Amino acid sequence: MRAGTGASVDAEQRGRDGSVPRRIGLVAVTAAGRRHARILADAWPDARLVDADSAADALREAWTRCDGIVAFLATGAVVRILAPLLGDKRTDPAVVVVDEAARHAVALLGGHAGGANALAADVGALLDAAPVVTTATDAVGLPGLDTLGWPVEGAVAAVSRAILDGEPVALIADATWPLPALPENVRPADGSGEAGYRLLVTDRVVPLDGRTAVLRPPSLVAGVGASRGVPAAEVRGLLDRVLAEAGLSPASLRHLASADVKADEAGIRATADAVRVPLVTWSAAELAAVDVPNPSEVVRAAVGTPSVAEAAALLGGDAELLVPKTATAMATVAVARHTPRGRLAVVGLGPGAPDLRTPRAVAELRRAAVVVGLDQYVDQVRDVLRPGTRVLASGLGAEEERARAAVAEAAAGHAVALIGSGDAGVYAMASPALEYADERIDVVGVPGVTAALAAGALLGAPLGHDHAYLSLSDLHTPWEVIVRRVTAAAEGDFVALLYNPRSRARDWQLPEALRILAAHRPPDTPVGVVRNASRDGERVHLATLATLDPAMVDMYSVVVVGSSRTRVVAGRMVTPRGYRWRE
Repeated sequence: MRAGTGASVDAEQRGRDGSVPRRIGLVAVTAAGRRHARILADAWPDARLVDADSAADALREAWTRCDGIVAFLATGAVVRILAPLLGDKRTDPAVVVVDEAARHAVALLGGHAGGANALAADVGALLDAAPVVTTATDAVGLPGLDTLGWPVEGAVAAVSRAILDGEPVALIADATWPLPALPENVRPADGSGEAGYRLLVTDRVVPLDGRTAVLRPPSLVAGVGASRGVPAAEVRGLLDRVLAEAGLSPASLRHLASADVKADEAGIRATADAVRVPLVTWSAAELAAVDVPNPSEVVRAAVGTPSVAEAAALLGGDAELLVPKTATAMATVAVARHTPRGRLAVVGLGPGAPDLRTPRAVAELRRAAVVVGLDQYVDQVRDVLRPGTRVLASGLGAEEERARAAVAEAAAGHAVALIGSGDAGVYAMASPALEYADERIDVVGVPGVTAALAAGALLGAPLGHDHAYLSLSDLHTPWEVIVRRVTAAAEGDFVALLYNPRSRARDWQLPEALRILAAHRPPDTPVGVVRNASRDGERVHLATLATLDPAMVDMYSVVVVGSSRTRVVAGRMVTPRGYRWRE
């Protein structure tokens, strides 16, 4: 499969999903403003200072050329200059205004959907300014209907206000889609038929009224076949006609699909551009493997597969053919509805400190409708979860159950975040979860700062050369295997990072591992013990292989045993990058 370049990038560039706009114009007229602007320009490759004869001219130029604007001007001045240029919030650039002292970054235009709120937060982080966000949903931690990444139409403002005011809103969805958490007043329709506000999630064309908003999920794939040189107008006209006759919304198109040999067909590409979706192409062998209701030997002779439009529409997931192939003189279109895929984000929270938690981890936690994790880790992040998030927390020793629960929720179509400390892929929840995750689930991995990295930073630079991660827990690995691995690390002169080093029930494994390491390196080899790295009760202890007391180590500790080249310099543990140590 190949994804073509037919998708319009306008929505992505302008941050219509709430992300930061890409092309950012910086407007400043004072020395202080230019100094602040240079900080942003150095940090962002797609940001540039807009030069013009006046602030007004610079703002107008940025408005026409950029997706986002950061203006180091008075708010009133920016409002007066830009007011005549305002058009549609769905296409206007995002605007953030920063005061002369860079104390505040005000999201003025573009809010959440245009990316101004996210831009204000990023400006604030770089300039140590307070982001000022007045969008109602963002202010109370609710997702805006126009920030979910899908087209939305109908009474968006009225339904958003009802959600904010706590009024009952009926959620009516054709299928379970991985939506973010919604507040308690947004509930699946109970069939009572009572009049009220409604949030529909559907690809069907429905009548609109003043109390209904419609989210368009990316459920439809249009397969397209065509003769060489087909006019774009013919492809677009046929696509529009078959969707309209089937009562399907073009806003729910996920992509157009065709055969690889049509990847460069200008009429198909132009249609993908016009409807702002990618063009995905498949090989003839992939298309030929799909069972379709209307195969053609003529098509097989021409392109090597009995079907292009129907097969391409069905490929890529569990799908149902809604519109069999329909043809004009030079084009053929078929439409399939694809079953929603659940979303499982496996999120590493870092060693514990909120400021060592990555922005991507926070975004995934706020994107999730269901959060699964160890109870103490869930407690660390409750403050960032959206209202209505369903939490499945359990205690120590229930890793397998948590993994199965997270996968089951995602397989049911929900947006799930499975959390773990450090990096979720290092002695954590990623591997047990992915053993069960199948093709019904989209998996997103979010890396985190590992306990080893946090410990290494506190100790100095012990990981400057090759190192090995080793778990001393024999709950999942036979001790004989652990011994072989520790021995190999010792013989290879690796710095050894010992996870799960010692518990009340397993108090002999650490001394045994240290004995194995001591047989291959000198007794004055530095050993660092870090307990509760970045959390309350943090403790850093330096010793040697000869002097370390294992009794001071517990399951909240990471033990770092240096290589034969590791030294202590000014009280810090250092392993040189090369084997030439500078005396």
